[in-house]
Amino acid sequence: MKLDALVLNGDTVDQGIDSQYKTMTGVLEKNRKLLPKIIIKNIGNHEFYDYDNGTNSKEEVNKKIQRYLDFAKEDNVYHDKWINNYHFISLGSEDGNSDTYDSMNAFISNTQFNWLKEKLNENYEKGRPIFLFIHQPLTLNWGWGDISGTNKSDTIKNLLSQYPEVILFTSHTHKQLSEKCFDNSKNYTLLQTGSISYTLSKNDTGDFTRSFSNPYGLYVTVIKNDVIINGRDIKNNQWLFSNTLSNK
Repeated sequence: MKLDALVLNGDTVDQGIDSQYKTMTGVLEKNRKLLPKIIIKNIGNHEFYDYDNGTNSKEEVNKKIQRYLDFAKEDNVYHDKWINNYHFISLGSEDGNSDTYDSMNAFISNTQFNWLKEKLNENYEKGRPIFLFIHQPLTLNWGWGDISGTNKSDTIKNLLSQYPEVILFTSHTHKQLSEKCFDNSKNYTLLQTGSISYTLSKNDTGDFTRSFSNPYGLYVTVIKNDVIINGRDIKNNQWLFSNTLSNK
């Protein structure tokens, strides 16, 4: 099957260090003939990690962001691209694991939020899908109640409620991919992408179990204003579920 684009939605590396970016770049280059020319590489929270050095100073945050930008070939942690007349918009944390911000959530500046408002309205066409990505969900729930995944979650939710065409892809939780990761009960659609490295699930005692045997992803087909979302078990080459979104 021919792909027009591949989206890596954050945590492409476990630590934001040169050696891991070098390894990841090598993997992509080795498989270049199998991959689409367009690869969108988004920032997660692990891009701000260095297990040997702990919490980042402001200077270290900037260095880690620059490493990500060099890898992704982007000018900023938030960026957009038009592909086949559809808008792909990526948000990204501007701080993390630092003296000024925590290690899990995304920090979205006022500048980035205003940029998002402009991009959602750019060449807007009623019914045409808009693909929006951020590594951290706007609301996190690992089983102990809802917590905010960004510093601007409520503000972003209010904005997205004006755009029923938006399909928001989030990652970060390592939930096992299933139809439960699909939510179109709001005025926009939410999708959890699953995970490649490992998944987390609750066991009978309420603790979380880590499994390294379930690399999952999403395969998305767009036909005019219809979007077909297929969950994929990558290891076993099996389809998990299929949902179709129709925007009139």
